[in-house]
Amino acid sequence: MTPEKRLELVRGMAEEIVTEGELLKLLQEKARPTAYDGFEPSGFAHLGSGILRAINLADLQRAGIKFKILIADWHAWINNKMGGDLEAIQKTGEYFVEVWKAAGVKKVEIIWASDLVSDEEYWKKVILVAKSTTLNRAERAVTIMGRKQGDMKDTAQIFYPMMQAADAFHLDVDIAQLGLDQRRCGILAREVAEKMGWRKPVIVSHHLLRGLDAIIPAEHKVEEGKAHIEILKKDVQGVPPGTYRVGVGGVVNQFDDNSKFNFQITSKMSKSKPDTAIFVHDTADEIKRKLAKAFCPVGVAENNPILEYNRYIVFKALKRVTVERDKKFGGDVVYRSYGEMERDFVAGKLHPMDLKASTAQSLDKIIMPVRRHFEKSEKAGRLYNLVKSSEVTR
Repeated sequence: MTPEKRLELVRGMAEEIVTEGELLKLLQEKARPTAYDGFEPSGFAHLGSGILRAINLADLQRAGIKFKILIADWHAWINNKMGGDLEAIQKTGEYFVEVWKAAGVKKVEIIWASDLVSDEEYWKKVILVAKSTTLNRAERAVTIMGRKQGDMKDTAQIFYPMMQAADAFHLDVDIAQLGLDQRRCGILAREVAEKMGWRKPVIVSHHLLRGLDAIIPAEHKVEEGKAHIEILKKDVQGVPPGTYRVGVGGVVNQFDDNSKFNFQITSKMSKSKPDTAIFVHDTADEIKRKLAKAFCPVGVAENNPILEYNRYIVFKALKRVTVERDKKFGGDVVYRSYGEMERDFVAGKLHPMDLKASTAQSLDKIIMPVRRHFEKSEKAGRLYNLVKSSEVTR
């Protein structure tokens, strides 16, 4: 496969690449470059952390990229996940490994942060990163923890971005392949690399799946009663005046950043809002119930979570989708690409109710192997119960 073809595969799963030129050069020079992603173990896996990770990883592997998954248990401990209980965090990490295995993840190297921290050289890199970073710059990077700037509760949290930046160097990777919400730390790592004369990692940020609530521009009209809607009466940093805040069941999105990616980051699927997320353990009925009340205005594709799940998950996993409809509504229709589905939806040929029903069936089919694995495997089932009984915190 040519470097250009390999780049196209990476581009297909990436929201942003910093930079494409560097990535192409890397693919030209290395037959098997290495990438990593880091995960804070916390709570149950949802479509983004479980299924989409497996799909994106398969694309990267087809492009000839080796992959390392860092179970960031110490990072999660610093971030007070799972009530700040390190043992519970580590058991949750084991649970996530079972999720990825059931979702089809193969041929990856699993690395634990708790192993990295036993290495003196790791801490030397962390200190060197910290010495190359101003306190203000470090505080701006804490948003990678899902926290607002100025929201830190203890001193340990300032270590988090320093550790994450050092991870890429200590793991000796060519590519930091993280979620778009982690891009600030990726940029920080590149800044430090320039100062220290280290190799700069290419940053490949993957898309963040939206929750079932949504954010939409004010020019879109939404039927009354379909969703909780509030128009912002005053300017909010990073959000144009007159923008709708839309939520399911009264859940309202908040804004705290003026990044051009703010909408995607602040509206991402989150385990902290369980009724707006699809988890890998949800039953067919639970998926159907959640999607039934999801934001999906007639003919509007922008910021539509139902269409998004089809684009990033369904058509990558199934390739073909049949929407079942009564004959009086045109009968069944088969879609072989996401583009066909979106065109029909925008044209009013595909009703939101039919789209939701079809998507519920598709997602149930895709997560079924994971759900069954946890039902049949004694080890997986035990880990599931441990996570279920543990305190899950933001």
